[in-house]
Amino acid sequence: MAAEWDGKSRGTVLGFKIFIFFIKNFGVNASYALMHLPIPYFCMFSRKNVRGLYYYFRRRKGYSWFKSSISIYKTYYVFGQTLVDKIAISSGLRKRYTYEFDGEEKIAEVLALKKGGILISAHVGNFELAQYFFTRRLTNASISIVITDQEHREIKELLDPYLKKDSTQFIIIKEDLSHIFEINAALMQNRIICIAGDRYLNTSKCLEAELLGKTAKFPLGPFQIATRLKVPVLFVYVMREPKKHYHLYARNVEVKNRDAQDLLQKYTNNVERVLNKYPLQWFNFYDFWDDIA
Repeated sequence: MAAEWDGKSRGTVLGFKIFIFFIKNFGVNASYALMHLPIPYFCMFSRKNVRGLYYYFRRRKGYSWFKSSISIYKTYYVFGQTLVDKIAISSGLRKRYTYEFDGEEKIAEVLALKKGGILISAHVGNFELAQYFFTRRLTNASISIVITDQEHREIKELLDPYLKKDSTQFIIIKEDLSHIFEINAALMQNRIICIAGDRYLNTSKCLEAELLGKTAKFPLGPFQIATRLKVPVLFVYVMREPKKHYHLYARNVEVKNRDAQDLLQKYTNNVERVLNKYPLQWFNFYDFWDDIA
């Protein structure tokens, strides 16, 4: 299996419809319970995804065969919980959750500079919920989330009738690179640019760095942009914890001008620390290290 991501996120419009129905009619906890139904299906028929997760636990985390197998099921379940939470929180059920803000003052400092900022995250935890942390706690925060999967727009259109409107915008990466102009325009408006740094598409340029003891490919774009635009850069993660609790981490990054490789190395070191604390929230369901026989 190629190491690059295929551009599609897990989940379908039908799946979102089902969970919207359950959340609306039976509540969040019932929706969590519902997650136990599709997980065996994914474990049996999504062979490539299961192999990717098994490799992560067995080879990169060093788990036993038994612990790796159990962790695959747990990871699917936690991932399902994050999908339910995303719908529930964005549709007005935010008060049913608790939150911990670790470094939010750093976001406020970025906004105070009035030249925008770049937040780099990864597909761990529930990063899309970051927008609700910022817009609720920092009233002047305006968010632009850079995404790559085109199907996200279809899901967003489906969810719009259920979601509370906010100041979030989406910037979709395009082959003609026009998204670069959108990013620059957003920064000029003192917007916060949120972008993931861990999914490489074979149509894009890449960098290589070590993560969990093995070299992997990462997209050049996020790190090149962050080291050239001369705006503040932070690493940010929103991690799920027990009992409907979310923990936001925001950390300043010292950026060397035009040194994307240096920023990438700092990024992978940071991601490792997050995964050491939250090993079940690695949501890259593919051969990330291009090392599966």
